[in-house]
Formats: sequence, structure tokens, C-alpha cells
Amino acid sequence: MKNLICNPLNLDYRYQIRKAVGQDGQVSKTSVYREGADPTVIRFNEHYLMFVSMSGGFWYSEDLCEWHFKPTPELPTYDYAPDVAVVGGAVVFSASKSNALCTIFRSADPINLPFEPVSTSLTFWDPHIFQDDDGRVYLYWGCSSREPIYGVEVDPETLVPLGEKYPMICENEDIHGWERNGENNVLGPPKDEMEARIRHFMGTKPFIEGPFVNKHSGMYYFQYAAPGTEYNVYGDGVYIGDSPLGPFKYQKHNPFSSKPGGFIAGAGHGSTFSDKHGNMWHASTMRISVNEGFERRVGLFPCEVDKDGILHCNQHFIDYPFYIPNGKVEKIADMQPPYMLLSYNKPTIVSSSQDGYGAANATNENIRTWWAAESISLDEYIVLDLEVDASVNAVQINFADHKMIAPDLPSEDFISEMSNTSHRHIMIDSQYIGYLFECSRDGEKWEVVQDKRATGSGLPHDLIVFENSISFRYLRINQISMPFDGVPAISGIRVFGNGNGATPAQVKTFAAEKEADGMAVNLSWEAAENAIGYNVRYGIARDKLYSSWQLHGETTLRLSTLNSGTAYYIAVDSFNESGISSGVIQEIG
Repeated sequence: MKNLICNPLNLDYRYQIRKAVGQDGQVSKTSVYREGADPTVIRFNEHYLMFVSMSGGFWYSEDLCEWHFKPTPELPTYDYAPDVAVVGGAVVFSASKSNALCTIFRSADPINLPFEPVSTSLTFWDPHIFQDDDGRVYLYWGCSSREPIYGVEVDPETLVPLGEKYPMICENEDIHGWERNGENNVLGPPKDEMEARIRHFMGTKPFIEGPFVNKHSGMYYFQYAAPGTEYNVYGDGVYIGDSPLGPFKYQKHNPFSSKPGGFIAGAGHGSTFSDKHGNMWHASTMRISVNEGFERRVGLFPCEVDKDGILHCNQHFIDYPFYIPNGKVEKIADMQPPYMLLSYNKPTIVSSSQDGYGAANATNENIRTWWAAESISLDEYIVLDLEVDASVNAVQINFADHKMIAPDLPSEDFISEMSNTSHRHIMIDSQYIGYLFECSRDGEKWEVVQDKRATGSGLPHDLIVFENSISFRYLRINQISMPFDGVPAISGIRVFGNGNGATPAQVKTFAAEKEADGMAVNLSWEAAENAIGYNVRYGIARDKLYSSWQLHGETTLRLSTLNSGTAYYIAVDSFNESGISSGVIQEIG
């Protein structure tokens, strides 16, 4: 069971401490949060290398399951959106810097050898380097609500531009509904001073950013992210062309990576790569954005190019556990979740809780809400009742950072992150999480499942997998120690297995009213018997329902991620602890 993983990836995301500085020069707010975003994953020699913003290094793996961290003090720690590419047999690194020239680095073996500087010739944000089959190399960059994404050919050795830059793509929110700014593609008031300043300087149009290029069957797939990393609809779109610098044509199925619902939302600003078996994967950014807009995580999704040349991901139930295959997968649609969720809205008992952070938040399938205890005492606990003696295959425990108090650090330790110096922040090393995980059949006699009191780590999304399923009714997490002397806080105790009941009734029909601009459709349906939730699948053909929006306990959805002038096919699948019932497909003109 080593190859079972669950999104968000359980990485040792580094803590960030950010100080917001007002116009009077005084600190107006201090935020403490974990961040990992903008992943670039490549296969190099026998390893997969994953570079993530605000990590101070990279992770490497032999199997996409177990990741090891390698610090890179020689690289710019605070430059966002690190990109790596294999150029001439070596790994080339670049990252963002908006107010100074960016240095490009190279290493012949990043796991064992340091990176060394190659060139410093351009200023850019969100870079990506791509080497074509003929050896020619291209640099792309862009992150703006006003400017396009640019591309230029560079020298393969010096990585210095060989000519003028070319505009690649711009935002097109007037016809691309998924590019529209805001939660559910509706822009509300700014959440904080930082977002207000961004809107003041950049406007309210969507950010088009994070370029990434793949070549498949002679065609170039130019990928990009929109509309904003802090929104649930953050996703990746793609244009296709027959030349590295275009022109590119918008793929009819877009966004190709999108996860606006479920336990954790977001699937934007990523990279696409192939594993050693030839399976394609897309790694991208998932959002929390509660303690800070840039509070983010990393997700990994299977993807492919279908027989008609359409790039797409399989993100149905993708925050449930799934297997990394040991061979070639013929169709990613066949990669169904092996286990269903057994813990949704199940009763919980806690030692104490703070107002607004009650026990129910640990089982409501929303990573943005959590249970928080009143004290840091090791006597604090949470008990989950599955209501039946269940056969359990995996448990994911998600820890939250509840109103963390920043350690007292000298002001000179903080660096300027933005050119207007309105924010300063510092990244600090991993912090310890310890806990005891026990189970019981009767609520009286308890057995230890996992003891991390003395061997804990900074991993916030622990996945405990059982080689053979175990049976229990009650689960208890206690003796919890959190970073920075924080109170115990859990955003999700998620128990997975296969229920013994019947699958839910099928959703045979639903009402659909398309909005005038054609970029959203309002859906409603009758509750299906025995369903705990619904997965709304949609796409541009009956056999291409590639996108989805997962809901729990709701029977309406404003599906806001559509493209104008496109006919869609939609099905509402119902699900419960025992499985999934596919809905009847309807065409929406």
C-alpha cells in the first residue's frame, strides 16, 4: 500500500511569517501560515524533482509517493514560482523577481551537486524554460492582469535571449467564464489590506500567469493559470499550436485542470510531466487562504491527451486516496477512488473548543474550517464516532494553523517581498507536530494506531494507510502538540473505506438555466436517496465529461467555469460511503 497517496500532498510546507506595513511604516498585521505553491515537477535520471515556492529547496522521489527534501541555500529562497527544466542534459532553474534582474542557474545533478549561476539578463515573473526536440530553447514568463504572457528564444548554453520577446496569450474573461476573478468567479470586496492594494495597483481583471509548455504528437500545449491563487476556481487552461512561439489556439475543453469543490479546492499554476511508465501527471496549487491569501498546498493529478488531442485531467474525487500506478494506464477515467469517505458529518466529542471552531468542523469536508481547542494542554482531544463498526483502509489527519503567534524575531531578519515594501516576510524551518492516534470498537478499550508524540514532524496532512483494513467505530486524536505553542487544531479527520450499504439512488434529471452570457449555468436537482453528496461532471461531449465540481449535502450549483458559445454535457453523480452512482447525461446548449 506504499503507493497510495492523497491530496493535498503531505509535504513539510515551510512556515512564513509576514508583516504587513502600513503607510505610516508601522506593522499593522502579522500572519503565520504554511505555504507551498506553483509546483514544477520534472523527471531527471532516476528521480522526480519537485520545486515549490517558498520552500528553500526541493523534494525528490523515486515513486511519486515518498518525497525527500534537499535544501538549496545557493538559490534565491524568496523568489516565487521556481521553474526547472532539463536543458542539454542538466537541470536549469529560474524564479521570479519583478524589481531586479533574475539569475538563471544550472546543475548537472541537483541531488548531489549545487546549482551555479549561468546568466542574468532579464526581469521576469513566473518563468518557464522549455527545450524542444531540435535542441532550441525558449523562455516564457508572465503574471499580470494587464500584460500578456511573453516568450522568447534563448541561447541553449548562455540562456540569453536571441531576439525580441513575443506576446503569447492574454486574459479573455469576456468569453472564458473560468477566468473571471473571484470566489466562484464572482469578485467580492477585498479581504484584507494586501488584496486592496493589489486591486489598486493591478485592477480587478484576472491574473494570467504560470506558463508551462509540453510537446505531444508534434503539437505544443501552452498552459497557464487564472484567475487568482486565493480563489476556489483557480485552475489551468491551455492553448495549442504547432510552433513554440505560436500562434496558439484556445482548446475547446478549458480549463483542463480545475477543482472548485470538495475538501480542498484549487488546481492552478502547475506543471505537466510524464512518469517512467509514460503516464502523464499535472502538479498544481491548491488553496486554503484563510490565515493569509498565500496559504496554499500542492496537489498531484493524473492527466492525458485524448485521441482528439485534448489535454485534460482526472480530478473526480481527487482529494480521496488513490494509487500511483505501477505500469501504464490506458485511460485515466479508469482511475477511480479505491475507497470512499466514511467520516462526513459524523458525531464528534472534544475536550474543549473555541467559539466558531467547534468539533463539527473536523468532519464537514472543508479544509478552510477547523476545530480548535481552548488550550495547549496535552489533555485536549477529539473523538470521532463512525456510528458503526467500520472496515477502514486509510485515515487522513489534517492539522490547521489556528491563530499562530509569531516568534519574536529581529526586524532585520525580515526581507522585503514586494517592491513597494508594504509587506515583509521571512521563511522559517519546519516545526514539530506530535499526536497520539487511537481507535476503539466500544469507546472504552483503546488501541494505539500511530504514536507520533516523540517522533512527530512538520507534516500537516498525515495519511495513515493500513496494509489490511482494520475495524473500529471510534477514533481518538489526543496529546497533540502544535508549532509555536499553538492550540490543537484539526481541519479534517477523514476516514476512508468501503461502506456495507447500497450505493445512492441515481440522479436521472436536473433543471438547468444557462445565464445570458453563456459562461455559467444554474443547476438544481432532487436529493437522491442515501446520497451524502454529488459530483457534477461536465464537458464538451458525452464522452468528454472531464471536469467536475464536488458538493456535500447541496442540491444546487451555479456552474460558473464555462466558456461562452460552447454547448456542454452535464451529469450529476451521487455518492455515499458505499460508492458512486453515475447520473444521466443531459445536453445544455
